Amino acid sequence: MKIVTRFAPSPTGFLHIGGARTALFNWLFARRHSGAFKLRIEDTDRKRSTEPAIAAILDGLDWLGLKWDGDPIYQYSQSERHREVAEMMLASGHAYKCYATPEELQAMREAASAEGKRFRYDGRWRDRDPSDAPKGIAPAIRLKAPETGDTVIVDRVQGEVRVANKELDDMVLLRADGTPTYMLAVVVDDHDMGVTHVIRGDDHLNNAFRQAQVFMAMGWDLPEFAHIPLIHGPDGSKLSKRHGALGVDAYRDMGLLPEAVRNYLLRLGWSYGDQEIFSTEEATALFDLEAVNRAPARFDLVKLESVNAHYLRESDTESLAAVVIKNLEKQIQNSLSDIEKVRIERGLPSLKPRAKTLIDLVEISKIYISGAPKALTEKAGKILASEVSITLLTRVRADLGNVEDSDWTETNIEILLRDTADSEEVKLGNLAQPLRAALTGSDASPSLFEVATILGKEETLLRIDAVLA
Repeated sequence: MKIVTRFAPSPTGFLHIGGARTALFNWLFARRHSGAFKLRIEDTDRKRSTEPAIAAILDGLDWLGLKWDGDPIYQYSQSERHREVAEMMLASGHAYKCYATPEELQAMREAASAEGKRFRYDGRWRDRDPSDAPKGIAPAIRLKAPETGDTVIVDRVQGEVRVANKELDDMVLLRADGTPTYMLAVVVDDHDMGVTHVIRGDDHLNNAFRQAQVFMAMGWDLPEFAHIPLIHGPDGSKLSKRHGALGVDAYRDMGLLPEAVRNYLLRLGWSYGDQEIFSTEEATALFDLEAVNRAPARFDLVKLESVNAHYLRESDTESLAAVVIKNLEKQIQNSLSDIEKVRIERGLPSLKPRAKTLIDLVEISKIYISGAPKALTEKAGKILASEVSITLLTRVRADLGNVEDSDWTETNIEILLRDTADSEEVKLGNLAQPLRAALTGSDASPSLFEVATILGKEETLLRIDAVLA
């Protein structure tokens, strides 16, 4: 049997981080078993479904690297098929026409509320002769659900879960206006798409019992279910905006790498021993539903940034440089010169460990853009306000100016600065502080000798002169 999973978001907003995790788990399970991962856009709510939301979902999945197989299925376009199945169930006796009026249904709701009970349709048209139907009332079509026994779901995460059929009423399949309900559409689409495993949030567990009844009424094979606990905030409450950004696009804007977000989401409710970092190949080979935790996972932005910092450190320098340069050019609204691009790529190995996000990395990479630093940190400003520092910087400028271009290497610069410090009878740090502030605008940076080497003699002297001027 070929494994087929699906991700079925409603296009009413951005791709939620919880939805992204659901998509990831479906994608991994399908890939591990050499199956298919399909995408279905559940756009039957025409008032709330929007094209920008659809675009955001597709873009978010694409950014995360979760490529679906085949074209997306749009649920609304399958409406005729949904109606056809409802008519089939009506013909086979597994459904019936219900002529209950809105007023009758409202009276049932009010009666249930008065008794402190959950509303259940009372089945008044279940076995009634259609000839009794009132004129001018368009009927809904309801499932003729079993009234005795239990409906049982053997869930790959939750275990065996059952509900007494007497607790479930005859749900609507087709509304009186002929539009299919979500419950019917989901089952028909899953069957027609050949879905073998339904992996989704456990907020859908109650729906599974009703949907199972439709599968059984049609004589269709029931897919395997796996209902994943939802994601909570660090405080254990339901994840909300106060816990941080919720859309995948927001995490991208925060400077996080897609592979880092993917790794973090993998560990958010699934585990493999104490291992924290997984390559895509490892995740695909190891992922299984049995290792998904039953307890809700807790979202931790600090942990996510820590994982992102790891991926920044381990990223291929050439590829990362291209991303940094693109973001830098977008920020400064100007193209970088070839010299500046080379500097950034050469400097990245030492800059990567100093950043948690791409935003951090882009910011500190600015030290390799030509021209004196646009601004000084508070500490750098204090250093360069000192007469002693300026005196030492003047001496350093003179010594560096005498270095031949061919001798401008990291080793030679270090030797020269140490000799200068000795001759001035000061510690190397006293001399390095003003030079670092002049070159980077900060009191902290990678090796000062490396920075000066990458900047080159001309740029280094230009920045020192700008301070001395």
